[in-house]
Amino acid sequence: MESFSLLLSGFETAMSWSNLLYCLIGVTIGMLVGVLPGLGPTTATAVLLPLTFGMGPISAIIMLSGIYYGAMYGGTITSVLINTPGESASVITCMDGHPLAKQGRAGAALGVAGIGSFIGGTFSILGLTFIGPPIAEFALKFGPPEFFALMVMGMIMVIGLMGQSLLRGLIAVLIGLTLAMIGMDPITGLDRFTFGQAKLMEGFDFVMIAMGLFGMSEILIGIENQGKTQKPPKVKGVFPRKEEWSPALKSIGRGTGLGFLTGLIPGTNSVIPAIMSYSLEKKLAKDPSRFGKGAIEGVAGPETANNSYCGGALIPLFTLGLPSSPTIAVLLGAFIMNGLTPGPALFQSNPDIVWAIIASMFIGNFLLLVMNLPLAGVWAKIAMVPAKLLYPIILLIAILGSYSVNNSLWDVGAMLVFGVIGYFFKKVDIPIAPIVLTFVLGGLMENSLLQSLAMFEGDVLGFFSRPIAGSVLVFSMVVFVFSLVSGFRKKKSMIASDIEM
Repeated sequence: MESFSLLLSGFETAMSWSNLLYCLIGVTIGMLVGVLPGLGPTTATAVLLPLTFGMGPISAIIMLSGIYYGAMYGGTITSVLINTPGESASVITCMDGHPLAKQGRAGAALGVAGIGSFIGGTFSILGLTFIGPPIAEFALKFGPPEFFALMVMGMIMVIGLMGQSLLRGLIAVLIGLTLAMIGMDPITGLDRFTFGQAKLMEGFDFVMIAMGLFGMSEILIGIENQGKTQKPPKVKGVFPRKEEWSPALKSIGRGTGLGFLTGLIPGTNSVIPAIMSYSLEKKLAKDPSRFGKGAIEGVAGPETANNSYCGGALIPLFTLGLPSSPTIAVLLGAFIMNGLTPGPALFQSNPDIVWAIIASMFIGNFLLLVMNLPLAGVWAKIAMVPAKLLYPIILLIAILGSYSVNNSLWDVGAMLVFGVIGYFFKKVDIPIAPIVLTFVLGGLMENSLLQSLAMFEGDVLGFFSRPIAGSVLVFSMVVFVFSLVSGFRKKKSMIASDIEM
């Protein structure tokens, strides 16, 4: 009941005119990046991060969160209407969504996707509301060794689930950790990897790395892959047939649970629950041959799962301070830039901010339902914007945004350099997401490690004298060995495809 009363107070803050406006702006931008092929929520949040300076923490996080879950709704529209997924989580929707559109049933596909997304998103936020506080209260008992062990687990899960090549994943992790070490040593005050450059003494700014590796590299890839767009079909009716309601609702229920549970695992992304949901629905179907030809369950399940994932993925961030995906890592950066530290103390030290953000997600999900069901055809037309017009605008926003952080051309140069590096890494299949995730975790991990070693008087085995820290470290080792063996045997499962996180 305490969570419920705090949630009501959060609604009071979230429903101020300014916060409602930022929520609307966030979900609208999220819809846009979801609709426009080539862009994704990570790119959009990274590029727009500097624009949130001066907004205040509540408005800034409300807007960035809106982009995050709004993009999951938008990606469906182009997948169904023109067989072009706006973002990676909607790739699987093309398989049955577009065949339905070719049968003249685009409205039914978009309708069931919108309803499923709303139910999945709302349920996962309810999970965050009622499960988050008990986890945070339990985590208050954690000390530096437990947090260090959790961060090790987060990194190992990233390595284990990132793709087919364990070697490339390890390279990405090492690059991220090295970038995190640049600057002044927190204990000795000595410079590390600065090469005499004064600008590097404070290390690289997270915003420049995120904007460069995610935003600029996507722009360069998008310019390179400019293609012709096709005219979307008209959308008629937004509800499935009477006999389709029962299987669709069952798929939505399964997708909700699957997406929420997957979101709790660090290192996953929204593509994984969508693919798992599609596989599950196909296995449970009485006639699996319908899949790929326009099965309504093939749209309902995956679309629900990827939206339910969003709320679940926020629980590790809010309660433990662990980013479970690249977009969440950008949100973590936004928290830190606004003077907030996600983790167990967040619910107690800043309840007004936390509950206002959670309440805004309920509002944002409702706004997205309204924006999707009657206006799907309008959004589809936006996907027709020519790339030669779109990318220069995004490039200009990125340059102005990076300059505005510190009024420094050094930051603009750093962002452009990281953009070029990200472009070439994508060409050689080195995953970008682990670099950013480990860069964010690297500093926090170093502090926890140094504090723990001070507690244990330099004895590394001291971690295993604490039940929680020892258990988490042993579990991380098992996952790492399993990933190593799987990598050598080349028997990774389908969820470990090389889809960019």
